[in-house]
Amino acid sequence: MKNILSGFLLMVISMAYPQIQKVEKVIDSSVEKDNFNGSVLVAKNGKIELLTYKGLSNRHYNIPFSDETRFPIFSLTKTFTAVLIMQLYEKGKINLDAPIATYYPEYKGEAAKKATIRNLLTYSSGRENKDISSPELIHQAYDNTIWGLDDFISVFLSEKLVDQPGTKFSYNNGDFILLGKIIEKIYNKSFEEVLKEQILIPLKMQDTGFLHHNDIITNLDEGYSADETDPFSLHMPTNTYIDNFYSAGAMYSTPKDLLLFDQAIFNHTLIYKSTLETMITPDKKLEDTAFGFWVYPKKFGSVNTLFVERQGEGYGHSANWVHLADKGLTVIILSNTKAIKYLNKMRENVIAAYYGQ
Repeated sequence: MKNILSGFLLMVISMAYPQIQKVEKVIDSSVEKDNFNGSVLVAKNGKIELLTYKGLSNRHYNIPFSDETRFPIFSLTKTFTAVLIMQLYEKGKINLDAPIATYYPEYKGEAAKKATIRNLLTYSSGRENKDISSPELIHQAYDNTIWGLDDFISVFLSEKLVDQPGTKFSYNNGDFILLGKIIEKIYNKSFEEVLKEQILIPLKMQDTGFLHHNDIITNLDEGYSADETDPFSLHMPTNTYIDNFYSAGAMYSTPKDLLLFDQAIFNHTLIYKSTLETMITPDKKLEDTAFGFWVYPKKFGSVNTLFVERQGEGYGHSANWVHLADKGLTVIILSNTKAIKYLNKMRENVIAAYYGQ
């Protein structure tokens, strides 16, 4: 029996290895032709089949990427926020169809009694997104000033409604910043404290945290932007007060830590199976938006799958996280030189290569 099992294991490895070689060719091509710098992780049922690092995390001091490198993940933060909301939901402490004012009565925006928690989770609150409505206001909200949470909400997230809540998808940070405030109100603790207590410490995500602009974080990478005509011509992007992104985009992490989070979600460690099903049920009227993810069927050649994905981008960093819900495949790509549009194509090439398409 032992010989049979050993032979079977060798057969599985020999079958899987050519797939990984094809994936490596995709990655190497991205490095050589397009100056991809960063990390790619491919895991099947939580087991890492490929984890590779390419290029430099810091060009001032010529520091390469490694297992120790920590990446700002920007809007991947929103999925952490969504999970915290779903934990409250399954404990009966939050009603997804209750209005914002139920949990945050001080909120002054017109959406207070009209937009629900579900609307916030699906970017369909109908609010005017003042913080991202013009280049000037984007810089004011995120680059030029460090804001306290309450002041940020008062100045940028308390405007009138421009759409009926629940009827129109409008991607923004504000809806998830309001969710972070609601989490704080229910727990009577800061979002950062709740994040640590409910997710990071239980999962032993020791290389993941909430980033402040004046923090000294060991092994945190730098982000770079490329000229449109030359991917090898890089420059440092504008400074940002990362704190202002709060529960919508202020976190950093690593590929291995993100895999821990991925597995804890999809194996029902952090939330129940029924809660996960609610979380990843997309609203077709709202561009396949689920809670913290987008979810939709996708085809790679002859392979049909259910694509569960999350993206993040900011100031020279981009992050791409895909979980194929019916295949148990996880792909995480983190970069400090490529924009999210590039990673969207790269992830498809990686998955297609993995399945031999």
